[in-house]
Amino acid sequence: MSPAEVVHRLLETSGTKVRNDASRRDLVGDVIARREAFVSACGALATWAPPESTGRSPKDTVTVRRPESEAGIDWDSPNNVGIEATTFDMLLSDALAILRRSDAVWVTHRALGADPSWTLPVTTVTDRALTALFTDNMFRPLPPDLSLSHFADRPFTIIALPWDKLDPGRYAGRLRVDPATGRTSRMAVALDYDRRMGIVIGSAYLGSVKKMAFTAMNYYLPAEGILPLHCSANEGKGGDTALMLGLSGTGKTTLSADPLRALLGDDEHGWGPNGVANFEYGCYAKLIHLDPEKEPAIHNAVFHKDDPLQHGSIVENAMMYPWGEFDLDDERLTPNSRASYPLTALPSIKDSGVGGHPSTILFLTADANGVLPPVSRLSRSQAMLWFLMGYTSKLAGTETGVSEPGSTFSRFFGEPFMPRLPHVYAQMLGERLDRHGTDVYLVNTGWGGGPHGIGRRMDIRLTRSMVNAALSGALKDVGYDDDPRFHLQIPRSCPGVPDASVLRPRSTWSDPRNYDAWADRLAAEFAAHFKRAYGNKGLAPEIAEQCPGL
Repeated sequence: MSPAEVVHRLLETSGTKVRNDASRRDLVGDVIARREAFVSACGALATWAPPESTGRSPKDTVTVRRPESEAGIDWDSPNNVGIEATTFDMLLSDALAILRRSDAVWVTHRALGADPSWTLPVTTVTDRALTALFTDNMFRPLPPDLSLSHFADRPFTIIALPWDKLDPGRYAGRLRVDPATGRTSRMAVALDYDRRMGIVIGSAYLGSVKKMAFTAMNYYLPAEGILPLHCSANEGKGGDTALMLGLSGTGKTTLSADPLRALLGDDEHGWGPNGVANFEYGCYAKLIHLDPEKEPAIHNAVFHKDDPLQHGSIVENAMMYPWGEFDLDDERLTPNSRASYPLTALPSIKDSGVGGHPSTILFLTADANGVLPPVSRLSRSQAMLWFLMGYTSKLAGTETGVSEPGSTFSRFFGEPFMPRLPHVYAQMLGERLDRHGTDVYLVNTGWGGGPHGIGRRMDIRLTRSMVNAALSGALKDVGYDDDPRFHLQIPRSCPGVPDASVLRPRSTWSDPRNYDAWADRLAAEFAAHFKRAYGNKGLAPEIAEQCPGL
């Protein structure tokens, strides 16, 4: 009997305590009645997690090693931490025991993927109504034509037990030792691709459930000829589709929520023979310093006033005063406060979640060094290099233990969620760029005029002007200068940007020599990472020669 069948058998014998596909209204009612969240002044639900659950925990995210699949997984990646099948069996046994003694169990049957040809059915089983509501926000309804999908008879099952903890003694030598306690970790986010199941125990961060499901998709889709991308996507009035790739905190959600363009989704998409399709049904936006004037669509989606039973937005780990109002500039709990809300809460969306082949791709980076231009054009080989490098500065709070920004390289702008060998994703992107003639730009949403702590964060209004110029095609008609250090093409002007000097980062520093020192340091980091990650991968010379510092 497969693990999914074991879970199904348990649910069949659990009687009335199983709440199967409860309505959204009933899920909100359950959350409130069980005090899993508080009702805020606007009607959104407010919840808080323990300190270890204010972000993802990559070191507790593990994958079963099996002969059937291990050759296709990049075990050199620090994000693919292997465990034995027997350890997963123990986790499943413990999860089932927790469910048996729970006074209520929620089950949701949802889906990932708006393209009916590759929709993945996902069953989530949890002892928390809030987690079930989160999947109702974030995962799609099952389509009526599910039989058309490659995965119609290959569903994925998630067991999520966010507030339960593992017995450290039972897992000694099987899971990592937590340096904070000196004992085996009490948390596990475990994936078994072959048995098509994931288990979350001990992580109350709602993003753990979302990212587990998306990581599974990123493993399964390439075998079906679909390129998964950690990106947002939207569509112009003329039907042109744009993708924005970037790590958390680089602006995918903010920049894609454009009132003049219809949003497909804000975080994960697949690019297949039919075009682009959103994985999900909702958004999971960072809230720290969210400005209602600069980002009105997102702010209204989360904080509009409504009956709590109708509202359904979840505000996670944000500071809330006793009278129910939030302070989004207070990061004492965590800088990674989040909100989950359905796409339908936004004013400009495309209900179908599907679009054509992208005419423009934007790589988003939040450069804390303050040395990259705010916008630059990439040739095909440059695009391939930046896709492989996935440079940004990891922002505080996105993962537990990160308190200050620092340079990081996350291939494909989503390495933790891309488990296959890197050449699989890279080759698929290159083939699609060639086939569809897509334009690629690099957009720095980070700092200018100096590094973090000295310079200033890019003004979102200027960034929007640059993005609009790229998406409209206006940046095709301006002159460019080559940046010999970073191998970028910097525009001499940009429509909507009155002062062209901001396009040249060196000119925004008070001391150009200091800029050179910081830029040389970052270029050296690029070269060191490239040699370490790809030095023996046999990449084409025209791609390798685009690496800064080489």
